[in-house]
Amino acid sequence: MKVLNYRELIVWQKAIDLVEFAYRLTRKFPKDELYGLTNQMRRASVSIPANIAEGQGRKGTGEFLHFLSISHGSLREVETHGFIAARLQYILDEDLKQLLDRCSEVGRLLNGLSNSLSR
Repeated sequence: MKVLNYRELIVWQKAIDLVEFAYRLTRKFPKDELYGLTNQMRRASVSIPANIAEGQGRKGTGEFLHFLSISHGSLREVETHGFIAARLQYILDEDLKQLLDRCSEVGRLLNGLSNSLSR
């Protein structure tokens, strides 16, 4: 599978959508969380498409797979921040469900791309 540009990847596009959602969600967090959970969730979400792009720009498939693995770790970090935010009642259960649904979709796409590249 040859990808000429990371922007063609559906997983990258969906990851960008997840970043946008995470930023909108964290606007609801208390102002005293600006340098805490807000910052952590935003940075982790941005890391997902950034690592997809960086990995695709590398020379070898092994490097791409490594960066996809980092993206997957950041995805799990975003999910965890979502659970924490819900427990602290910064977001509603419906917000958490939407976040987890989006994370699930990106996770499936990351796995699919990783599996395809591994063949």
